[in-house]
Amino acid sequence: MKKRTKIFIAILVAVIVAIRVATGIYGNDYYRALSVDEYITSSDGVTVSQIDEGYFFDGPGEDKALIFYPGAKVEEPAYAPLMKSLAEQGVDCFLIKMPMKLAILGVNKADDIRAKYDYDNYYLAGHSLGGAMAANYAMEHLNDYSGLFLLAAYTTKDLTAAQFPVVFIYGDNDKVLNREKLSTGFTLVPQDYKKVEIEGGNHAQFGSYGEQEGDDTATITPEEQWQITVDMILENL
Repeated sequence: MKKRTKIFIAILVAVIVAIRVATGIYGNDYYRALSVDEYITSSDGVTVSQIDEGYFFDGPGEDKALIFYPGAKVEEPAYAPLMKSLAEQGVDCFLIKMPMKLAILGVNKADDIRAKYDYDNYYLAGHSLGGAMAANYAMEHLNDYSGLFLLAAYTTKDLTAAQFPVVFIYGDNDKVLNREKLSTGFTLVPQDYKKVEIEGGNHAQFGSYGEQEGDDTATITPEEQWQITVDMILENL
């Protein structure tokens, strides 16, 4: 084997090893779901199942479904409390599993759900980066959805032509959310948008994964923040 070929192979192997090591490190660097066993377990009113796309919360409703994009580097079941509560109230929920837990790598994942399931009304929602990516996706599907719910998130795309309601929900103790970009986001949606600032809520408590770096301490319980969020979503369907 020629010396140049040996060098090329050695470099290629080194790059592959480096990528695998980096991917492994990143793959373990995320927020784990905490205390969610009861929410990812089926109950009398809601059947919870793992599907190729993530988790399906199938409740008594038949005509409404919400597709949810998780926040960056957050284990998907962390949002099970929100999903199961909505399903109990008649809104079936699809909690999407994103590549490397980054919604930016799976912006079009909602297409997979719509290709397999049939509902009269689909809604989009997401937390943090997941919300931003749901908004990006919505821009290309303005006629396909009946509402967009942004939890501690904002849009950077022009959604002013949307015919569906856009609702911003965030905590007043959220120190992760960029308030300047949030304010700009208010100008990129229809004028009848709604914003709900949860008193005592923070960034992390839209899910159940503990404290998030850079966030402030919430002065309400996670359960209270989840309930307010669920109520606001149901009011705007």
